[in-house]
Amino acid sequence: MEAAKLIAALTRIVRDVGIAEDLAQDALVAALQQWPNEGIPDKPGAWLMTIAKHRAIDLIRRNALFERKQADLVRDVEVQFEEPEVIDDDLLRLIFIACHPILTTEARVALTLRLLGGLTTDEIARAFLVPEPTVAQRIVRAKRALAEAKVPFEVPTDLAGRLASVLEVIYLIFNEGYSAIRPSLCEDALRLGRILAELVPNESEVHGLIALMEIQASRFAARLGDKGQIVPLLEQDRGRWDYVFIGRGLAALARAGEHAHGPYVLQAAIAACHARAHTPEETDWERIASLYETLADVTQSPVVELNRAVAIGMARGPAAGLALIDELMHEPSLRNYQFLPAARGDLLAKLGRREEAREEFERAASLTTNERERDLLLQRAASA
Repeated sequence: MEAAKLIAALTRIVRDVGIAEDLAQDALVAALQQWPNEGIPDKPGAWLMTIAKHRAIDLIRRNALFERKQADLVRDVEVQFEEPEVIDDDLLRLIFIACHPILTTEARVALTLRLLGGLTTDEIARAFLVPEPTVAQRIVRAKRALAEAKVPFEVPTDLAGRLASVLEVIYLIFNEGYSAIRPSLCEDALRLGRILAELVPNESEVHGLIALMEIQASRFAARLGDKGQIVPLLEQDRGRWDYVFIGRGLAALARAGEHAHGPYVLQAAIAACHARAHTPEETDWERIASLYETLADVTQSPVVELNRAVAIGMARGPAAGLALIDELMHEPSLRNYQFLPAARGDLLAKLGRREEAREEFERAASLTTNERERDLLLQRAASA
């Protein structure tokens, strides 16, 4: 729980996230060695920070590069570690470093989970189903890239532009947990989002992302059937939705502001339409279609256009939705996107064109790498 604060504060002092993590680990090891014999301190965080401070000072004294400024740096360390508000600033800076655009998306995700999520390399590897050495290499290379680029430990002046990279990483972590039914990974993403919201409370997109994740997380208990199969949204038992999560999500959406129209706020507003409907029939599909139209204008995304077509099909009939989907069939970016044939198959089935629907469901099943999704699509193919 304290690791991210330690790493953030140390990064400001030593200007190297790799060294900062090593120093933080030293402090945590000291706690493991001393607390069993001496007892847990009244303020564990302050104890760890004091140990980390002394380790940082020792490093500075040993490092010839800092020799001329040793006295000033040591005084700075003593002062800065005693100011709680500085710790919050440090956490924000650490978030922006871990999600820096010079790093690959995979590296940003791994480094964020390592430094801010507190996950071990093995835990990250298991969460993303990749070999542990692969994750370790990503983290090492990311730290090296940051050090070689001399990335400044500061809140960027282009806050809005860089914030998008941070939100992307958090949502990628959440989506991985959501699609693979790994609640713990979703919890990590939610915790990171809530930390970010405390640090930048006036950014509507941060609240929009939290709202989106909270509402989606509310459906976890209803997403799987008795045999572990995926239950589609409109077939879920809404009595199993977690309305505490929904309440938090709607509150976060309200904090984002009614005039905010960023992509995460709009997606959260769509999720809220589903959350407010006690039955599938009560869903305001016209409102959802309108929100998707606005989102499409903002993102220029073919995936959003596909979702809008599905909403149109629900609001105005399957023929209207199918006409829009057919316009997307030759979109290059959707060529291997399993949800395009899946959505088309669903509309064809509603129109009674069962053989065509079966072919689309089978094609969608061949494109997905998610075993539960594949089972659901093959089941729909069989039923068609």
